[in-house]
Amino acid sequence: MGLVAVAAVATGVTSWAVMSYSAAPPDAKAPSSADQNLRDADTLLQAGIAQQQNHDIEGADRTYRRVLELDPQNKYAWYNLGVMAHQAGRTADARADYDKALKIDPVFTSALFNKALLVESSDPDQAGELLKRVIAGNPDAATAHLHLGRIRAQQNRDKDAADEFRRAIAADPSLRSQVPEEFR
Repeated sequence: MGLVAVAAVATGVTSWAVMSYSAAPPDAKAPSSADQNLRDADTLLQAGIAQQQNHDIEGADRTYRRVLELDPQNKYAWYNLGVMAHQAGRTADARADYDKALKIDPVFTSALFNKALLVESSDPDQAGELLKRVIAGNPDAATAHLHLGRIRAQQNRDKDAADEFRRAIAADPSLRSQVPEEFR
């Protein structure tokens, strides 16, 4: 007796129910080994996140790599490996991991944003392009506007910087103190 997840949509909200095969519709098929690998990968991903939150970085690293053995296209595992590498100052590894996540999902805003932060000082033009992609996906991404404003200010593009800082504050007024004085 196995389990199968079933989605139901009621009033625009998706809810998930887990049913045993015996409760599943008669035409439901047993999950394939690939489906089982994806479920195992999802379970491991959650375990890796917990390890990472509990500062067990080595354990989280091993767990995310196991996720990727089961599901090489798991953008979250690649992204989280990138976050850990970024935090450890391993910029080349972080960049490679963010790039792998973005190859899987080119509009993965968390990976776009973190990669922009990673390259902001070394390649502000690339960082600006990445931040514009974040903003295209979420026009109210306040911190993306803030960072883009800083880049534009460094490039002496004061009008563009002022526009970005204005958008950042409009989206999140608490960021006002982080805007350079001359742009407030």
